[in-house]
Amino acid sequence: MKTNPSTRILAIVAITSVCVTGCNAPAQKQETATEQVAAKPDMAAIKTEIQAIETEWANATTAKDIDKVMALYADDAIEMADDEPMSVGKAAIRQVLLKSMKARKAGTTVSYETMDVYGDGNIVTEVGKTTVKDAAGKVVSTGKYMGIFEKRDGKFICIRDINNEDQKDK
Repeated sequence: MKTNPSTRILAIVAITSVCVTGCNAPAQKQETATEQVAAKPDMAAIKTEIQAIETEWANATTAKDIDKVMALYADDAIEMADDEPMSVGKAAIRQVLLKSMKARKAGTTVSYETMDVYGDGNIVTEVGKTTVKDAAGKVVSTGKYMGIFEKRDGKFICIRDINNEDQKDK
């Protein structure tokens, strides 16, 4: 079968036109609600918030006020204290902390310093250090800790706590 030369030229022009138009068309990005970028949390503000909790914690620990300390833990918290088995839940944590409070000499003070925080703003890991001083203000022990805080009902609460003392001088 023979084709008319002008029909053949029209077909070539049409195919070329489709290819050129298709190849040069800018790609269109379809945005969906799931592609929205979440705002980065203000870690400096979170660090300040966590330090305020730690200051409250230190004041309650120094005062040996177990109820105030326990209010900073979630009901499902886990505590991993130095030289103690893992404590799961508030009742177990309470017993370990009471033992620690009873062992501490009268007049000692405890302080916690938040060194770093990181996380997504809802769950935050804190790295800090502990200092215990006697009644005269002399440092009697130092240590370090990591706490994991979760925002529940608009405030951070401790869900995991691990701490240990530094080696004492011999």
